[in-house]
Amino acid sequence: MFKDGDIMLGGIFSFHSSWKNRRDSYMDKPLPLQCTSLDFRGFQFAQAMLFAVEEINNSTDLLPGISLGYRIYDSCGSIAKSVRVALAFANGNEVVSQPSEVPCTRPAQVQAIMGETSSSPCMAMATAIGPFHIPMISHFATCACLSDKSKYPSFLRTIPSDYYQSRALSQLVKHFGWTWVGAIRTNDDYGNNGMATFTETAQQLGICLEYSVSFFRTDPPDKIQKIIDIIKASTSKVIIAFLSGMDLDVILLNLSHHNLTGYQWVGSEGWIFDSQIAAVDKHHFLDGAIGLSIPKAHVSGMREFMLDVRPLNVSSNDMFTAYYETVFSCKFKQSKSSSRNQKECTGREDLTEVQNSFTDMSLMPIFNNVYKGVYAAAHALHFILSCNKTCNTKVQLDPFTILQHIRTIQFKTKEGEEVYFNENGDPAAKYEIINWKPRENDVVEFVTVGLYDASLPENKQLHLQNESITWTQNSQQVPVSVCSEKCLPGTRKVLQKGMPVCCYDCIRCAEGDISNITDSVTCVRCHPEFWSNERRDACVKKEAEFLSYEEIMGALLTATSLFGACITAVVAFIFFRYRKTPIVRANNSELSFLLLFSLTLCFLCSLTFIGRPSNLSCMLRHTAFGITFVLCISCVLGKTIVVLMAFRATLPDSNMMKWFGPAQQKQTVLGFTLIQVMICILWLTISPPFPFKNFKDFKDKIMLECALGSALGFWSVLGYIGLLAILCFILAFLARKLPDNFNEAKFITFSMLIFCAVWITFIPAYVSSPGKFSVAVEIFAILSSSFGLLFCIFIPKCYIILLKPERNTKKYIMGKGALK
Repeated sequence: MFKDGDIMLGGIFSFHSSWKNRRDSYMDKPLPLQCTSLDFRGFQFAQAMLFAVEEINNSTDLLPGISLGYRIYDSCGSIAKSVRVALAFANGNEVVSQPSEVPCTRPAQVQAIMGETSSSPCMAMATAIGPFHIPMISHFATCACLSDKSKYPSFLRTIPSDYYQSRALSQLVKHFGWTWVGAIRTNDDYGNNGMATFTETAQQLGICLEYSVSFFRTDPPDKIQKIIDIIKASTSKVIIAFLSGMDLDVILLNLSHHNLTGYQWVGSEGWIFDSQIAAVDKHHFLDGAIGLSIPKAHVSGMREFMLDVRPLNVSSNDMFTAYYETVFSCKFKQSKSSSRNQKECTGREDLTEVQNSFTDMSLMPIFNNVYKGVYAAAHALHFILSCNKTCNTKVQLDPFTILQHIRTIQFKTKEGEEVYFNENGDPAAKYEIINWKPRENDVVEFVTVGLYDASLPENKQLHLQNESITWTQNSQQVPVSVCSEKCLPGTRKVLQKGMPVCCYDCIRCAEGDISNITDSVTCVRCHPEFWSNERRDACVKKEAEFLSYEEIMGALLTATSLFGACITAVVAFIFFRYRKTPIVRANNSELSFLLLFSLTLCFLCSLTFIGRPSNLSCMLRHTAFGITFVLCISCVLGKTIVVLMAFRATLPDSNMMKWFGPAQQKQTVLGFTLIQVMICILWLTISPPFPFKNFKDFKDKIMLECALGSALGFWSVLGYIGLLAILCFILAFLARKLPDNFNEAKFITFSMLIFCAVWITFIPAYVSSPGKFSVAVEIFAILSSSFGLLFCIFIPKCYIILLKPERNTKKYIMGKGALK
């Protein structure tokens, strides 16, 4: 398609979608590429360019007095043919479609090139003409690689780069919680580069690809069948389709032979708003599809221009004739392929009465991109030519100068849309999110359900209206596509061996660990004072446990302690009541009362071990226990020495008792007790006992205990008591056979035997008992030894005092009388 003008613009579009494969022998010159499959979209893009040229030529404000001409060629989507055309534009020679003896005809130098539609041909063309600095403005090539100005210095485009689209798609997938998806892409630079960026971004967002396959529409059927088999075998329910519309046509044709419904399709701008694709999808595979599209656009007058297609109004050629015949299903008389059965074309057919893909205006945003590209070149030329009411036609146009001005141009279209290019030659990235909503009569409506604006902060770029989305199979529920279900709070993710990170097992957190978020990769250990609840999703405060008065064991020990103190008080009362009787006066009654007093303290000191530990109670319990028990054992030791001294005096006039009289006995008790007091003072001074929280013995409880502070101090106190007890036992054992009707040494021996047995047993039991049970063991040892002393030493005397008063005589006690 061509038209002469003062300034020429070039156009390269795919009027055909494919070509016939051929095998070159490399013996003869290859024949020209034979294009097949007319593509109405290519013709529509060309019409959009013609509309912009005609509008500029009719304008008095832009390039006044200058007419724009054009040369538009068909590339068939072929890289080779696209490069051939681009080089022809660069060197000023037209391309001849048929073999000719004359390879070059009249000059046709162009100042800018509009096209191509696909990324791969654009890359090849931009590489070829880049050194000539001829501006090339694409309306639909989105590969992010084309933003590299070191490789493609003269390339610009009016459609956003896939750098933004791929990231927008990954954010869209993440928004709906799809972490396990499949991907199909066109095997060209558009599909491969776009999918590479999507894959990179998806991995950063935690999205995994179960499969990623590529194909091209000219691939053999067996390769396409393999792709169908991969989809069938997959477990993911979402398919990311980074495809051109022509490639998706081929996929849909093959899907129609298989029952592959129920998949949620997510599309790129290459097909998501193309109504021609919706018309091809007879089996409704794509119903509910969602994806990104260029924002809707309206160009006043363009639709009417594009539908006003008549051979009499256009510089016709064989290609246009073929288009016309295909649109109206008729044949011109001079057409070689005319058939008698076909309707004859009059050249006056009205497109408004026809409904087909040529009359479909769903790609108006892309038509608008072509329109903006032509106007960008025109505005640059307007500035270079210093146009006001007229233009300076003497200016020598230089492609490099035109390129520099296009890069920095900024203007508004007649619809108010702002047009400019960034440093990479790309426009601002804005997308509409389109949802395919099936309607009656197999009609699909493209509904805008959201927006994506790359210029906004990352957390505000994506805006969706979830409630208005229709999903695959006309469902209102968001499809689920995950390799593994989300791990609930209380569990953590463990990757499955040999699988992507999206495939994992959910393992329950161990005791004491929690996870309070979904899909946690680790469990967090609770603070020592806390423990995990049953669901393992929260830390709850541990129950503080200590030997208290309220619990049964504490209450029993308290009752036993008070009972022992009461019994001791009763015995003391009995002894005081019968203090003048021989059995009470024998063996120093003062020591007996002191022993009863110390036993009372021993019973009562066990109460300091019960209750919540505090600094005072921790220091008091061990020191009080140590001092009262030494006082008690000292009294018993004094009584034992008295027995020995009394009965070992062999001479009637022996003065031995004078050396160990009542005063010496009291001094002995006081001396032994003071030693224990000094040990306790040193212990409390250097490293006293203190309350602490024991987290080790029980996982879900805090044991409130008294730490010994200095273990040496504790064992010194206990060892000193044991030393006195052993000494007392030895002396009592020596005096056990002394003649007497009431030999107190025997009972002291028994009491010391019980005392020593209790405390020897106490040591391993105390060390091995956890928490409050060690305290209970110590209390039990205190009470047992106290009861042993009380019962063995005083109960026999109470028995005689109360039940056998006849034995409570000096004569009987001295063994000089016998009862009948």
